[in-house]
Amino acid sequence: MKKVLGLSFGRKMSNTEVMVKQALTVCKEAGHEVRFIRVNDLDIKDCTGCIACVLGMIRGGKGNCVLKDEFHILDDAIMECDALIFGCPTFEMTPTGTFKTVCDRIGPSHDLSFRKEAIKEGLSAGKDPATLPDRRCLKPRVGAFFSVGGAMTKNWLAFMLPTMYALPMSMGIDIVDTYEYHGAMAHFHVVGNRPVMDRMTEMGKHIVEALACEDEAERRRWRGDHEGVCPVCHCDMLTVSDDRKSIECPVCGTYGTFTVEEDGKLTAHFTEEQQARSRLFYAGKLEHSTEIKTCAAGPDQLPNVKELLAPYHWE
Repeated sequence: MKKVLGLSFGRKMSNTEVMVKQALTVCKEAGHEVRFIRVNDLDIKDCTGCIACVLGMIRGGKGNCVLKDEFHILDDAIMECDALIFGCPTFEMTPTGTFKTVCDRIGPSHDLSFRKEAIKEGLSAGKDPATLPDRRCLKPRVGAFFSVGGAMTKNWLAFMLPTMYALPMSMGIDIVDTYEYHGAMAHFHVVGNRPVMDRMTEMGKHIVEALACEDEAERRRWRGDHEGVCPVCHCDMLTVSDDRKSIECPVCGTYGTFTVEEDGKLTAHFTEEQQARSRLFYAGKLEHSTEIKTCAAGPDQLPNVKELLAPYHWE
């Protein structure tokens, strides 16, 4: 039996919550322990960008957040779970403010590369494991998520799925399925929209399948019904270089090229090497954390900073 956590960033008993619970029900019927959290009910403060979490880990400590609120409830639930299912409504083409706040709090403090290196270095130095980052972060976990938008036109949800990757990304949770529900305004409630509810049943089944796998490659295998243009995150969003000769996946941070076929179809090409350095994988996270550790400037670089800032001390 595994532990499956469901998170809803929507209103009580509205579309998002019911969809999360439908997927959780499948997991429960398969014999897994499930837990549901309505994130909007928690008191979670905005990240202040103090970077105490990152500095704490670099210096060999836990890297705990200095803010005192109910974030610890969400934190413990995520660390305890073996699988994560979450959904979020669309506000102005993007996820809700609460969702973004949670991502900001999780991003640096839960970065797998920072935590893993801090644990490894701490244990090598003979430190008490209790003084190091939560070791539950090291266990493999799978996840799935979906967006909900009322608009009948799909492009009004354009930034949803790419942005929602920010929640599982730093923690290294392997996403095996995503789904985009648009046109919700045409239905009084999703509970009466059988195809969408059936799709949530499928999402639950995909999590159950992944949890049953002992082979890592099979466990993390993509099970979604949309392949997308990126072979790693399966999203369709791309950015184009200034010279218009290359492309980048904004979710993975990987570079590629494209060709236009005879039928006018645009095909994206990402090498195996680039795919391997996706920030969804540990190699990509380690690349970023190493960049921060080696390139971040200290206060000694600008010894007269107080003098330079003096003219700006006004409201």
